[in-house]
Amino acid sequence: MRSSAGSRPIEESVGAGEPDGSAQRRRAAASPNRLLSSLSDKELGLLEPFLSRVDLPLGTVLERVDSRVEHAYFMESGFASVVAGGKKEVETALVGFEGMTAISAVMGDDRAINKTFIQAEGTALRIGVPQLQRVLSECPSLHQFLLRYALAFSVQVSQTAVANGRATIEKRLARWLLMADDRFRSDTFPLTHEFIATMLCVRRSGVTVALHILEGDHLIKANREYITVLDRAGLERRSDPSYGVAEREYDRLVGNRKVLRSAAGTTSRSLIAATLEAAAHSMNETRR
Repeated sequence: MRSSAGSRPIEESVGAGEPDGSAQRRRAAASPNRLLSSLSDKELGLLEPFLSRVDLPLGTVLERVDSRVEHAYFMESGFASVVAGGKKEVETALVGFEGMTAISAVMGDDRAINKTFIQAEGTALRIGVPQLQRVLSECPSLHQFLLRYALAFSVQVSQTAVANGRATIEKRLARWLLMADDRFRSDTFPLTHEFIATMLCVRRSGVTVALHILEGDHLIKANREYITVLDRAGLERRSDPSYGVAEREYDRLVGNRKVLRSAAGTTSRSLIAATLEAAAHSMNETRR
């Protein structure tokens, strides 16, 4: 584990010295982060001067409940967990290399309603929220694109509410392992029974039983510190049907930027309305 969450300008990792920052923009475009790698040269050029690469050790808190959001993080490796519920926290979403934190900043606010922390250590490109919002005000196309990501993120939150409300621990665990597997980009990842129990808001003993069932069916291999996915297709069949809904919506809204750029008639205002509608749906599912 890294001992500190140090930051460094992105140009330190790129061939600094090339004229007009072309090397930096190529590096940002080649970032493992799917949002940044989808941006145009113009959009990257606006963001790049404010980006710095940071190490994110396990447990690093990125956002605190009812507090000002200082930075947005475009995750490159590892992933963050978004949790709600106060003393008895329950996970509502994951953020990995497919996305970013600070959704409230994209929506025009600067405060967090949930806690976001690093669940699997990694790296990210970080930008201050005031700088991000200034860039978004100057570049409507970038703002619209990140609003589409915000909408996809809200679908993940709503589907987590569906899974938590109707699925067995075994199905919820299978869904969660698939989501973690998506973001690790490796079939083996470090996860403890206790940590999974906290994220799913269930007893550790329940997680242990569910893991043993999945392991007995040769879908995974688990020990106290690591889990290996052996049969992803089988795990998908075992998971709650809510797995795949948010993933398909992400691909539709964000995954193919060329298609998005050619799509007509969707304004930032309508995207905000759609995002708020999805958030309201999530709240209704939770109440049920």
